[in-house]
Amino acid sequence: MPHSKVPPHLRTNARRKRSATTEAELKLWNELRAHRLMGLGFRRQVPIGRYIVDFACPEHKLVVEVDGSQHAENQAHDEVRSAYLEQQGWHVVRFWNHDVLNDIDNVCTHILRLVGGGDQ
Repeated sequence: MPHSKVPPHLRTNARRKRSATTEAELKLWNELRAHRLMGLGFRRQVPIGRYIVDFACPEHKLVVEVDGSQHAENQAHDEVRSAYLEQQGWHVVRFWNHDVLNDIDNVCTHILRLVGGGDQ
């Protein structure tokens, strides 16, 4: 992903979010980091435009979001955010914390299917 000028406030927020990782984000990050998931390169807490996404795979223009219960109450914001990211060429997929914490294998399988990784 080409590096563009990231506003200082977004860079600061991304750093803060990296240090305040939720249990579900940490569990998924342990599966994604260091190309562990079939060699896919993911980054976490990545600024894209005016938003910071949980995980991004630049090679496949895939954004993976891990949502807690607060997202059930704020779906309109998430829809606007996803629409913006999709306009920028990204595909957005969302998983609930519960799914990541209790069914990580299916979460990873779904991600692989999205990037054409088959039925691993």
